[in-house]
Amino acid sequence: MVDLKWNESGLIPAIVQDMQTKQVLMLAYMNEESLQKTMESKETWFYSRSRQTLWHKGATSGHVQKVKKISYDCDADTLLVEVEQIGAACHTGNTSCFFQTLLQEGDYKNEDMLTTLYNTILERRDNPKEGSYTNYLFDKGIDKILKKVGEESAEVIIASKNHSRSEIVYEISDLVYHTLVLMVQEDVNPGEIKAELQSRHK
Repeated sequence: MVDLKWNESGLIPAIVQDMQTKQVLMLAYMNEESLQKTMESKETWFYSRSRQTLWHKGATSGHVQKVKKISYDCDADTLLVEVEQIGAACHTGNTSCFFQTLLQEGDYKNEDMLTTLYNTILERRDNPKEGSYTNYLFDKGIDKILKKVGEESAEVIIASKNHSRSEIVYEISDLVYHTLVLMVQEDVNPGEIKAELQSRHK
């Protein structure tokens, strides 16, 4: 194995990144044993500093990380693990553990619009805002949400039959939004949809 620089506790930080989107998913630590198990199993294993034991990412949730590449930096004291993420990387249900913003300059965004919208809907569910249409849907429950998904699907069909490009874009946007509300309601995250699509693409 490469002569990596382990810290005084015999650990090395491992940055986990989505192989396709390049989004940083999480930061954890590995020791020699967990790194070896990661390389052998092609799934991430880490060392828990609090529990002082090895842990297999996704062992209980099913949200495993299939390792595609492991690199190390110029000082050989940090690993970059590129993975195919199955489900959410964060235990909160978010795609990435880095979903809270401390500073954002101007209009800079570090995630795609669908993920941004999903996280906004998730925030509305967990922290209701008076007058929010999203919270209205959650308050009415699954039947109302499903009704809206059905209505918006019909609107997409009508717009398509009319061959109106602007209407199609508008109605599909409505359908996507209500589908994301349904996903949050049922605790389905974008990473799971992505993983399913990736499996079909193969």
